[in-house]
Amino acid sequence: MWTKLNKLLIPDPRFKTTELEEGIEYEFRVCAENLAGLSPVSKVSETTVARDPCDPPGTPEAIDITRNHVTLQWTRPQYDGGCLITGYVVERRKHPDTRWMKASFTNVIDTQFTITGLTEDCIYEFRVIARNAAGILSAPSQSTGEITAKDEIEAPEATMDPKFKDMTVVHAGETFVIDADYTAFINVRVLDSPSAPTNLEVKDVKKNSVSISWEPPLIDGGAKISHYIVEKREQKRMAFTSVCTNCLYYFRVLPVNELGVGLPASTEAVKVSEAPLPPGKITLVDVTRHSVSLSWEKPDHDGGSKITNYVVEMQPKGDDKWTICSEIKALEATIDGLTTGEEYSFRVIAVNDKGRSDPKPLATPVVVKDITIEPIFNLLFNTYSVKAGDDLKIEVPFKGRPQPEVSWKKDGQVLKQTTRVNVLTSKTASKIVIKDATKDDVGKYEITLTNAVGTKTAEISVIILDKPGPPSNIKVDEVSADFISLSWDPPTYDGGCQINNYVVEKRDTTTTTWQIVSATVARTSIKVSRLNQGTEYQFRIAAENRYGKSHAIDSAPIVAQYPFEPPGPPTNLHVAHATKYGMQVVWGRPASDGGSPIIGYHIECKDQSSILWTKVNRGLLAENQFKMTGIEEGLLYQFRVYAENIAGIGPCTKASEPVAARDPCEPPRNLQVTNITRTSVSLFWERPEYDGGAKITGYIVERKELPSGRWLKCNFTNLQETYFDVTGLTEDVQYDFHVIAKNSAELLSVPSENTGPITVKDDVDPPTIILDDKLRQLMVIKAGEIIRIDADITGRPLPVVSWFKDGKEIEAKARCEVTSTNFKTTLIVRDVIRRDSGQYVLTLQNVYEYRAEDPQFLPSPPAKPKIIDSTKTTVTLSWNKPLFDGGSPVTGYRVEYRKTFDDEWTVGVQNTKNTEFTVVGLTPGAEYVFIVKSINKIGASEPSPETDRQVAKEREEEPVFDISNEMRKTLIVKDGSSFTMTVPFRGKPVPSVTWTKADVDLRVRAVIDTTDTFTSITVEKATRNDSGKYTITLSNVAGTSSVTLNVRMVVAESPTTWWKLWRKARRNGSSVV
Repeated sequence: MWTKLNKLLIPDPRFKTTELEEGIEYEFRVCAENLAGLSPVSKVSETTVARDPCDPPGTPEAIDITRNHVTLQWTRPQYDGGCLITGYVVERRKHPDTRWMKASFTNVIDTQFTITGLTEDCIYEFRVIARNAAGILSAPSQSTGEITAKDEIEAPEATMDPKFKDMTVVHAGETFVIDADYTAFINVRVLDSPSAPTNLEVKDVKKNSVSISWEPPLIDGGAKISHYIVEKREQKRMAFTSVCTNCLYYFRVLPVNELGVGLPASTEAVKVSEAPLPPGKITLVDVTRHSVSLSWEKPDHDGGSKITNYVVEMQPKGDDKWTICSEIKALEATIDGLTTGEEYSFRVIAVNDKGRSDPKPLATPVVVKDITIEPIFNLLFNTYSVKAGDDLKIEVPFKGRPQPEVSWKKDGQVLKQTTRVNVLTSKTASKIVIKDATKDDVGKYEITLTNAVGTKTAEISVIILDKPGPPSNIKVDEVSADFISLSWDPPTYDGGCQINNYVVEKRDTTTTTWQIVSATVARTSIKVSRLNQGTEYQFRIAAENRYGKSHAIDSAPIVAQYPFEPPGPPTNLHVAHATKYGMQVVWGRPASDGGSPIIGYHIECKDQSSILWTKVNRGLLAENQFKMTGIEEGLLYQFRVYAENIAGIGPCTKASEPVAARDPCEPPRNLQVTNITRTSVSLFWERPEYDGGAKITGYIVERKELPSGRWLKCNFTNLQETYFDVTGLTEDVQYDFHVIAKNSAELLSVPSENTGPITVKDDVDPPTIILDDKLRQLMVIKAGEIIRIDADITGRPLPVVSWFKDGKEIEAKARCEVTSTNFKTTLIVRDVIRRDSGQYVLTLQNVYEYRAEDPQFLPSPPAKPKIIDSTKTTVTLSWNKPLFDGGSPVTGYRVEYRKTFDDEWTVGVQNTKNTEFTVVGLTPGAEYVFIVKSINKIGASEPSPETDRQVAKEREEEPVFDISNEMRKTLIVKDGSSFTMTVPFRGKPVPSVTWTKADVDLRVRAVIDTTDTFTSITVEKATRNDSGKYTITLSNVAGTSSVTLNVRMVVAESPTTWWKLWRKARRNGSSVV
């Protein structure tokens, strides 16, 4: 951006600008103004860097002057302008001309330079300009003054040193100078290494030695020859080494004196050889009724001389004489004229100019007869590839005897020969020739050889390198208002090489112009964005490989729009709980939300005998359950539910199963195991305390094999008694049991408490006695009243019950009655008299004998319990352990509750070991009080003090932010980066969270993630527009809370000073420039 420098008109044609930033490059332009207005701007000036100029170099001096050149020398500048001096410019001025001209046309780095091309006897002046690394030129140095280009003349003078009067000895390579001012003779002797020896001859050559002779060199170099060096070189090497025996050599001899090694004398090539080694492996190639064909390998060593030929000898069986049958230079031979059925031995001898090798025999003798060979392929390649349009030749060598028949197939079909496709078959090979290959020639080619011995088949793959076929099966994966996601299948024909990329194009169906979406799609899918909502588009896709681009495949027209539709019906609709006052209906989310989140549900109900459905809910139901009240006891009700999203209300569910408006009966109580054998378990239980308003008509006993079995029915007929023998069990397997009650309204209770793991085996349990707490203390009975002692008993096998008084067993008499069952025993003494006073003892006996010895005290009750949480149907209590455990460890606690205005207590839990418990199944909106009892071996304590009154409703806590002062500080973010703000909170019920920012829809600009305890926002590639205040609002029924967080973007401004000098920046990047 250009910035105006002057505030007022400038009358002069120059202007000085100040406060530039050092190191920044600047350009300038000027425009003129008259009464008519402003002129066009001038051309832009050269780029200028704002730096101090460097000092000029020192005054140059002429250190050498001739008629056509001058050599100058100068000193470096004292100040380099803050940058390294990178060179100098030398200028000259020829008198009488007043203009300075460049004398150096390359960068001068040194402080010395020679100016050439001067005119003799002309007068010149010179000066130097320095240049630094910033490209800044200094002011010119001072001139050298006038310099005349001419040679300097001096008179000749010569003298001679007296040392040259005697013999002068100089080593070769040294330089000596003779100065003389008169004519003289000087003797000079040069010392050097000797010349080459003469008459070098090779006199005797043997297979491992050579004799060489020579004469001394003609020039000894001024010193005596001390010795000679003899070297040899193999023919294949260029370096000379010390002498050793081998094949073909060059030899040379070098004389040596005290001044060094002299010149060499060399021989011609000397051949050292011997008879070769025997040939390599001999192979039997072919046998007929009159001939044998052999082949062999070359010898491992030819003896240092070329093999001239091979001699093949044969020996018939029973003959001691070897006969030459062939002399040949090749590595194979065919011996004809043999006798059918005769056995022959063969051997081969190699021959060179030094003689014959030892013979190499064929491993086994050969019987001369016709042989059969199964067809054999000699495939060179299994795969052939060729560019489309080129010719392809596939040659398959083979052998077999008798001569096999050849047939070709392509992709399982007989190969048809055409003008392009031809098959040529000889005795040893078959060849396919395909002219102008196309992609139709791609496939599997099968060659089959058949003769009397067998059949062989080989498969050859042919690949035609060409541009690929088009993709197929374009699928629309996702459609939205501004994007469409597509996918497709790769081409069935890839052109013989990898698909590099796909080219995707689009067009508005109202036009015929295609626009490229992307030409570098690597995968078979793409998301086409930046579409216009409601516009119909068509897409086409082409594949591309290294050989070109395929034809394109077109998609069907697609409209860019939101894919919303009404949701499907909810799932798993059922009545979870029913009473005579109400029913709780529960359902699952629809399998399909129609592409838009479910915003709520509608529920309808009807009497089973009616056809009229009635809407139950007034507003949208946000939860997946509904409590129906105001129903008529005894009637059967059915329900159906609709889901709703932004697109509308979807179809309803199927009607639920009819459910009667009755209280459910309670489960059977006190389920006990009375006996166990290796195949059965005997159970006993008590009737439910409440039958649901209808008579109990039977029971269902279920068992589960531990640890991972399913609950299975044990009785398949109606069971009316409160006991049952489960038979057909497996010995040593653990089972669990429970019982379900059924009333006349056909309602089933929930299962009773489980028996716990029971191992099926003949087992013995010691007998136990459970007495009421008051019976363990002193009993005071008035004369004439009744003594009644009830005791619960257990034991396996069933124990024998005995009652004793003062050590004597009590017998049943007129006043005394003893009644015993499998689980209980009772002693009754009527019309008591004084002698009935004393100690009564109950004894149970089976394999063991047990007499109860229980603690003497009950534990104290816990302190007043506290309410720590509540919902619509639950309340959670906590309490402390009792101060006194009664002399026996506290084994658990009993929790009881009642409505505030009721007198009857309900047991929430019979026995829990924890000091915290959640009571469930409460009536929403009802007010309750709770008590807790401690339990030890003796029994349950007195109840604790009642809790404060508590209404069964959701506990409400006003939403609060859990953020520190550090989090409230302004968040500084660099322009172009990403940032995330995470804000923890709490509240009950869980509050709804809303992020807002002025003039911005954060749901589109950012990614917002919210859980029950925190919310976060993430902004990618932040810009100046993302600066500002972000407000988070929490809201629930208890209240609303908000907090504002500040974000400031820091933008890195350019280091230029245009803005500072001429005009303030429009934006400062939220930081001081």
